Amino acid sequence: MESNVFTAVFLPLALAFIMLGMGLTLSLKDFKNIFVSPKAIGLGLFCQLIMLPVLGFLLILAFGLEGSMAVGVMIIASCPGGPTSNMITHLCKGDTALSISLTALSSVITIVTIPLFINYSILYFGEEGSVALPVIQTIVQITGVTLIPVAIGMFLKHLFPAMSLKADKTVRIASIVFFVVIVGGALFKEKDNILGFFAEAGPVTVILNVLTFGFAFLLAKLFALPYRQQVSISIESGIQNGTLGIMIAATLLQNSAMVIPVVIYSLIMFIASILIVVFFSNKEKPVLVEN
Repeated sequence: MESNVFTAVFLPLALAFIMLGMGLTLSLKDFKNIFVSPKAIGLGLFCQLIMLPVLGFLLILAFGLEGSMAVGVMIIASCPGGPTSNMITHLCKGDTALSISLTALSSVITIVTIPLFINYSILYFGEEGSVALPVIQTIVQITGVTLIPVAIGMFLKHLFPAMSLKADKTVRIASIVFFVVIVGGALFKEKDNILGFFAEAGPVTVILNVLTFGFAFLLAKLFALPYRQQVSISIESGIQNGTLGIMIAATLLQNSAMVIPVVIYSLIMFIASILIVVFFSNKEKPVLVEN
């Protein structure tokens, strides 16, 4: 996939705008959950940063994926939670503060883990020599389109809280539009191969998404976390930053085939999100004593 205006300019700018919007919803107090609910934070990060990539890797082996399709699955499995997860958690009556904290923390940690996981995947699944992610350069690039816009958004919220609150709805709508354009562009780029790619990577991404939502919820339940935190951890684990995944594949790796599993997973997770909202928003919350 040769670099063009879409991958080199629009895609990074769109991601930066989406992350700026996320920053407008954050403040430093949102990180208090690190100290208030360390067990929930630790389990949430485990599900998102370790369980998800491991499940992705095992499913790739089980279905015999190779090359670009395998690396594409690992790209989305290595990405942090997406900003949309906070809204979904709120609609599902989960612990929104925990969701926001997990999204912010995973976005910081994955700046380092993404190039390590993906470079290993490229080596393991036979794509070495064709593409690679320089670790330091990738960390700098991802920081530039994720953490810096988030920090700017938080700073603007601190300076202009009322204006940030008013802008939130507009920014969310614009972010959705950008995401649709990005996904549509990626699908159009591979329109001739899309059916074959869907047949190859579709089952893995569907099962990966279902297992991630389910296992995260069960683990949170096993660790006796409050019900609202169980909901939050499940959603945070299953909803990834698909726009970042597309940018990594299309802009940093310049491989349109690797974009496809990311796009498929992104579409599936949003369909799953609708079903989850319908289920959890109508479910009576058990009477629990929450600290």
